[in-house]
Amino acid sequence: MRATEGAWFLWSGGWGPGARVHSGLAYFPLKKLFTLLTASWRAGLLVAVTALIWCAHYDKWTVADWQVPTDYGGDAPEILAQMQAAADGDTLPLLPKVIDRLGAPFGADWNGYPTPDKLLMLVLGGLARFIGLFAAANVGMILTQVTAALSFYLVARWLRCRWEWAWAGALLFAFSYPTFHRGLAHFSVAITWTVPLGVLAAGLVARSRRLDWRSAGGLVCLGTAVALGVSTPYNLLFWLQLMTWAVVAQWYGARRRDNLRLGLAAMALAVAAFVAVNLEFWIHTQEPAGLPLVTRNYAGTEIYALKPMELFIPPVFHRWEAFAFLGHRYVRWSLWRGEVFLPYLGIFGIAGLLWLAAVAARRIFARQPLPGPFLAIGWLVAYAAVGGLTNVVALFGGVQIFRATNRVVPFIAGLVLIFLVTRLSRLTRRWPSGLRLGAALGVAAVGLLDQIPRPDSAAERQATAADARADLQLGRELEAVLPPGAMVFQLPVMGFPEVAPPYGLSDYELFRPYLTTRTLRFSYGAAKFRARSQWQGEVAKLPAPALVARLEAGGFAALEINRKGYADRAEPILRELEAMGYTRRLEDAGENRVVVLLRPATAPSWPLAGTLTLGQGWQSGLEDGVRWATGDGVFSYFNPCAHPLEVELELTLVAPAAGEVALELAGRTLRVIPVDETPVVVRLPRLVLRPGVNRGALRPRAATDGTSLRRDPSWTFGLKDASIKAAAGADTLVSVVR
Repeated sequence: MRATEGAWFLWSGGWGPGARVHSGLAYFPLKKLFTLLTASWRAGLLVAVTALIWCAHYDKWTVADWQVPTDYGGDAPEILAQMQAAADGDTLPLLPKVIDRLGAPFGADWNGYPTPDKLLMLVLGGLARFIGLFAAANVGMILTQVTAALSFYLVARWLRCRWEWAWAGALLFAFSYPTFHRGLAHFSVAITWTVPLGVLAAGLVARSRRLDWRSAGGLVCLGTAVALGVSTPYNLLFWLQLMTWAVVAQWYGARRRDNLRLGLAAMALAVAAFVAVNLEFWIHTQEPAGLPLVTRNYAGTEIYALKPMELFIPPVFHRWEAFAFLGHRYVRWSLWRGEVFLPYLGIFGIAGLLWLAAVAARRIFARQPLPGPFLAIGWLVAYAAVGGLTNVVALFGGVQIFRATNRVVPFIAGLVLIFLVTRLSRLTRRWPSGLRLGAALGVAAVGLLDQIPRPDSAAERQATAADARADLQLGRELEAVLPPGAMVFQLPVMGFPEVAPPYGLSDYELFRPYLTTRTLRFSYGAAKFRARSQWQGEVAKLPAPALVARLEAGGFAALEINRKGYADRAEPILRELEAMGYTRRLEDAGENRVVVLLRPATAPSWPLAGTLTLGQGWQSGLEDGVRWATGDGVFSYFNPCAHPLEVELELTLVAPAAGEVALELAGRTLRVIPVDETPVVVRLPRLVLRPGVNRGALRPRAATDGTSLRRDPSWTFGLKDASIKAAAGADTLVSVVR
């Protein structure tokens, strides 16, 4: 069989009834596959070279270097926190995902926040228990490149590509700009080893002669489906689209029943795997009617959609100035940019794409079937590009969660590079082996220089290391003076995830104390918009004396203030605390984190929120001090006690015109309240709340036609005030001895 025989629909055939069917692929011998996986020194050498390139880029040559993360800002601390939570055993599959050492004192409920690549996070978390969190994160990072290279190499060899060209393509794919440059901050998106296998699986279903369930091809399809199901949802989304077209191609082509069944089974298996690893999102979420933790809108589906032009635009920090010039020009001239430069294919990716387009054009004029990769890329671009089907689905179908469709580029890069190396393999098959090897290594070397961005400077690496060392040192000092399990309240108060940090504070920076301690508990990390964390924002607004009193009564042993979150570097509150006699403090080497030691109560009490937490049905902001509802207004309240709690609830309601609002709690109607333009105060002096999250709603019962207060015709009624306190007259924030 020639080198490209069996190179399925993606390389020489097309989709449709008249396409030629290649043989031999579905029954690729298992013995041969085993040989490729275990006995090939070339694959082992590829892994070693990939790892060395990664180490050289990040300067990871010593044990000390491996104890410093590749990134410590932006979204990176959130990824590290996911690994630390896995190390602590807080994110085990099917169990409630409550992070015990975060969101103190109640724990951070992350059930409403799915974790991509959860199984890998669990593995890295287990590894972190032995080698340290930062070192485990570095292992995860190097694995993203090694596994991508190995996956591409095996797929290329499966397609009978010569090893040297498979090697070159594997390196180019592993270090492709859309994945490698994302780094630790976008760890899940950078994991692309499933992409070549996913493309292969789609091709097997569409073009193999007969895909037996027990063949190597069948195992690849089913195994890849599971792997995609438990990894990043973006890769699953794009693969499901390609597999759908593969099934359609088989249906309208030869219609081989085994292929159709296996293709449909693979898709079902991938979806089932996705549901299984994210099951706690549905079965353990305490506030299903609460505001979503991750919000997306239609505008985001345009901003972060694929812009095909960006496939050809090198970054402004390209190592070659002529290329960087193009990036600077694009930045100057373009107005609407999302994840700019990340779609860049690299010079050989661009060359492969142009070559593929030329082949497609020739076949159009020759009235021959179009190349499979051309059709696949055409569909992916039609779906993911700005103004494409992704925007149609977002606007008319309301599916806006997959806003960043520029993340389709690893599939485009994989298709293009496999096309390129298989063509080069055929083109050079008669060359002397030395010349062929030199050409392949030359392509790999030039391509890597083009694709791998400039590494951080020595000063930047030293700054990252200094931040990590400072946090570790402060963590050791804190654990030396505070007992295990002690709670630390963090200022400024920030919700999780995706909130705009104040002043110079970076996103997720407040996770860093959690990452560099093992026995302490911290207030940050509690999910935003949830009743469990409502009390934190209320306490943070109090003056220093009241703030300290509340925290000490709640059992907090320390107050940590991050100066970067304040325009005045938090000097006023620190001076006030010192004047109050709180002079025992610890500070990091960078003089950004200040920890003031408190005097926690010997018999602490649970902190209670002083108001309700509003969920779905309410407008996002206030209008003249009123929070208007656009239908039913959902609310919740968290009772942390193990027994029912009696509280006094007071509401102030207003409506555009006369009507009624029913107050419901746990599905029971407690009171029907007449409302009109004049604010009405409603008191429930002995309201009993069960332990945990109590869910309720305010439901308008009579339509109103008035317009005097209504700026928006969708408004039904408004909430001017809501307060809640223990019925026995205890403080609104602290009551009920544990």
